[in-house]
Formats: sequence, structure tokens, C-alpha cells
Amino acid sequence: MAAAALTREGGEDAFRRLFRFYRQRDMSDLRGVVDFSAPAGQVFRSQLSISSVSDQDAYRAGLQPVSQWKAYGLNGYPGFIFIPNPFLPGCQRHWVKQCLKLYPQKPNVCNLDLHMAPEKTIDLWGQSKEQLRRKGSSKWEPRSLLEKLRWVTLGYHYNWDTKKYSANHHTPFPSDLAFLSEQVAAACGFQGFQAQAGILNYYHFDSSLGIHADESELDHSRPLLSFSFGQSSIFLLGGLKREEAPTAMFMHSGDIMVMSGFSRLLYHAVPRVLRNPEGTALPSCLDQALSSDLPVGSVIEHSSDEDWHVCAKYLQFSRINMTIRQVLAEGQKFPEESRSNGKGQAPSEDSHHQENSRAKRHKPNTD
Repeated sequence: MAAAALTREGGEDAFRRLFRFYRQRDMSDLRGVVDFSAPAGQVFRSQLSISSVSDQDAYRAGLQPVSQWKAYGLNGYPGFIFIPNPFLPGCQRHWVKQCLKLYPQKPNVCNLDLHMAPEKTIDLWGQSKEQLRRKGSSKWEPRSLLEKLRWVTLGYHYNWDTKKYSANHHTPFPSDLAFLSEQVAAACGFQGFQAQAGILNYYHFDSSLGIHADESELDHSRPLLSFSFGQSSIFLLGGLKREEAPTAMFMHSGDIMVMSGFSRLLYHAVPRVLRNPEGTALPSCLDQALSSDLPVGSVIEHSSDEDWHVCAKYLQFSRINMTIRQVLAEGQKFPEESRSNGKGQAPSEDSHHQENSRAKRHKPNTD
């Protein structure tokens, strides 16, 4: 297989070569991609800390009891945990709606703030929902503001220019997302995890995420949590150096990925967004309705039919990913110099995402 041959080559551009291989629009050979829905080869079952999360707390976060989750690891990647969709029926809808309707609101920060007046980005949902509701299938239709969204930052806002967080650029972290993250981290053996920063990425079929490692957090002993919703993608997980060839794996709607320990600082990338493997407009897990009986204290909210229709239209061509981090260890503070950093954001809208789009006026980086 072509992918296997590229992996064996190694060398200076090993990761980049595989990134470009899977980035190809006409690439149809996916036999080398690890599929956790049919685990084999280098995949093995991982143990979870079932007693660390009560069934009630799991339900409150919209999750199945931890005893019902399946968790996997990969040979050669200690600390990497993959959890195929552990969400209760209908609960993914809550997180999709939050990512499109609530989390992009001020005071949170998004890529559109770079080139639009503040008053123009106050209500992206309100400005986009009619356009999305009417949207057909033509890719040449103008994109709504929500479809132009590339990233949103939460909590400690990541500075794309300096690649740092700072004490003076912080807004309250969403309590529902913090609760979800704490339960998943505890189930993976990380009790006391504090969700302090989030980066939400919004992908379309022409989007990718370049090769990088997440090392800006001051505390690397805590895991990086990744949640995916909507269409599927190929995720590449490499080594501590860019010269190491990565392993390719599928990420489907509802899947959770945890990078901890050795795997916490590994290079990774998303070269390709794919239609969900069922061949339908949306994965079947997103067609499931939310139970009318929510437990006391649930962070999950029912979505109106009108709101979900807008979300569903968006997801027919898109994927949303939430990555949650603990920036500081207990009692740790930012270095003095970072306290004086400004609130600078990315020098350009595409510094995190790259995509081939006629709407772009500048050539994106290859990695």
C-alpha cells in the first residue's frame, strides 16, 4: 500500500509526506487507517477507572455509565486513549448547539474578530441561522458567518502570535463543558482535572489542521481531551520529532481522544475531513432524539427543533472538534512576563487551519 510505503521511508519529511498523501482529494486507499470501530493490529483494550465517575455524574454529563464505555490504546503510544462514542442518545446535539450558538458569543474569542468590527461578531448564530436553514447542496452558495468560523477560544485564550496563554486574557470557562471534561478525565485516571482552556475547531470538507504539538500549557502532566462531532476525519499521530512517520486513524462523531503522559506532546495533524462512513447526510448517532427524562443537575439541555435543524444543516458539510486543556498545575502561576502580554490573536485567520478555497486570498502553509 502507498501509505505503508511512505511510513517505512521515514526521514526528514516523513510526517509531511503522509499528511499530503491523506490530503489528496482523489485519495481512496484508506486501508492503512486505524478504525477503532473494528479494532485490530496495534490496537488494544485500555482499562478505565470505572469507580471514579458515578453513573449519576456520567448521566448528568450526557454520557453512558463508564462501565459501558470501550477504550483503546495504540502500541507505541503510551498515554493515548481512544473512546468510541460514549454519549447517550441525543446528547451530542447539546454540544453541537453549544459550539455553534453559545460558545462563539462574546466574551469568547474567534477568528472573525481579526477582521470584523466587534458589533458584527456579537451574534453569529442570529446572523446565520436563516441562511443555514435555507441552504441547499450547492458548494458555490455564499457561506454564512458561522460557516466562516474557524476557531473559538475559551477560558485562557490562546495567543496564536506568541503561542502562549496569559493571566490577563481570560474569560469564564463554560461550566457544562468543564463538567463533561472532568468526568472524562476522571474516567481515564486523572481525578481533579481542571478545564481551564478550550480551542474549538470548525472544519469543512476542504479544511485541514497542520502538523503541530500542543506544548503551550504550563502543566504537561494533565491530559489533552479531544471531542469530535459531525462528519468524520483522518487524524495523524506522530512522535516527539516531525521526522517520525505518524499513524493514521479515523475519528467519527462522538469519539473522544485523550493524550496524556508520553503521548501528551506528540506531533499530530488532521489532513482530511471525510463524509461519515454510513454514507448518509449525518451519522445515525446524531439522528437520535434526546430523552425527555434528564437527571437532576444535568448539564444537557434540550434543543428546539428549529435550533437542531440549523445545526444539522451545518453538520452536513462540517465537523466540530473541542480540545480541552488544563493550563496550570494546582497553585501554579504564569511567569511574570506573560502577565504583561496583550490580547493579540492570530496574525492571520489561517494560521491554525489550512484549506483549499477560492475564497482565500493568500496561499496557505503546507504544514
